[in-house]
Amino acid sequence: MTIAFVFPGQGAQTIGMGKALADAYPAAKAVFDEVDAALGENLSGLIWEGDIESLTLTQNAQPALMATSIAALRALEAEGVTIDRAAFVAGHSLGEYSALAASGAISVSDTARLLRTRGQAMQSAVPVGVGAMAALLGLDFETVKEVAAEAATDGEVVQAANDNDPTQVVVSGHKAAVERAAEIAKTRGAKRAVMLPVSAPFHCALMQPAADVMAEALAAVEIKSPTVPLIANVRADVVTDPAEIRALLVEQVTGSVRWRESVQVMAAKGVTEFWEIGAGKALSGMIRKIDRSLTSRQVGTPENAKAAAEA
Repeated sequence: MTIAFVFPGQGAQTIGMGKALADAYPAAKAVFDEVDAALGENLSGLIWEGDIESLTLTQNAQPALMATSIAALRALEAEGVTIDRAAFVAGHSLGEYSALAASGAISVSDTARLLRTRGQAMQSAVPVGVGAMAALLGLDFETVKEVAAEAATDGEVVQAANDNDPTQVVVSGHKAAVERAAEIAKTRGAKRAVMLPVSAPFHCALMQPAADVMAEALAAVEIKSPTVPLIANVRADVVTDPAEIRALLVEQVTGSVRWRESVQVMAAKGVTEFWEIGAGKALSGMIRKIDRSLTSRQVGTPENAKAAAEA
């Protein structure tokens, strides 16, 4: 059995996530303490006892999800399963930062601060209401790219932002252009087009101001070679060089999340089982649709960590 550790992105957040891990494992609690100290605030209090609207704010959700993922990893380690049990690490959008923290490429404190900066920069890059995102269901990535090109008229931006699985591609850009893409997609055979409840159009050219902010922030942070090879979002291939990782994290802000291809690459390299480390099970659902021969398990609770270790 060859395993990859994968880390969820925004949308997986829930109030109370990681609390049972922190209660059961001192090393997991230490992660939340470290993130609180790095940010100079009680983020763990918001995660465990706050309101979902505040937690869902991009600047909070990103470091919160990373903290929960690393806490889950510490629980696994306490049960005897270390990061080197994985053949690869990968993460969906912000999950890529969690993967890098998990593999020792970036410290947890630096990762928390980078994600706070990333969340604030992505939120402020485009005024609220100007941008939008929509999930197009039932069309493949190449078809959605054609749909986006047709919808991008009058100088407006719309791009294929997330290639999640063979049945779901997300487009992002100016609100009117995204709405046009949704209508065009239906004429091309899409089963549904669903406008997403997001506060900004992520992973498209409108995020360039945020990419500029991240270039500066990442330049000031030490990045080491990960102890486990990373499958990078925008390349869907192995990356281990720190300079490349830094450049690709900047590119990721405006680039497509090539999740379907990333999973296929790991499978082609021998991975048969994916462990989703942290909150939720969205990635496991995508993986099943990408390749039904692959298995997955969630590691987000003490019970999950014990079961994974026994496996």
